Amino acid sequence: MYRLIARLIDLFQRIPHSALALLGRFAIGLVFWKSGQTKLDGYEVCLGTCFKANPFSLGENTFVLFENEYNVPLLPTTLAAHGASLAEFVLPILLFLGLGTRFAALGFIAMTLVIQIFVYPGAYVVHGTWAAILIMLIKYGPGKIALDHLFW
Repeated sequence: MYRLIARLIDLFQRIPHSALALLGRFAIGLVFWKSGQTKLDGYEVCLGTCFKANPFSLGENTFVLFENEYNVPLLPTTLAAHGASLAEFVLPILLFLGLGTRFAALGFIAMTLVIQIFVYPGAYVVHGTWAAILIMLIKYGPGKIALDHLFW
């Protein structure tokens, strides 16, 4: 039994960081991408799948959310809506490409903290999961399947 456990642990240790980082980048990137897409309005681009392609065209419901549900302090509603929507458009793309990965993840850590503290304080389990993936990306980087790896 000890040998079986030791072999399994050895097998687990052989999982390359690049595979885990790629999975983490896409998993967390899609969380924020899908959220950002609900805030946008305007034209769509279809490349296998369709998505709203103008991060500066916000839907009317976005402003209603930021005025009534999201309690983001210190920022005017319009600025918070545009800033969050732009971040949820640009930062996932950077994560998908593995470009500026650590800084994109840092931006999402900041957003996650704001969401946890001011918007949905009861959702600490979900936000903790997001933070774990993001901190892993910040600490260990995007792996070899990333533009960052090519440039550095």
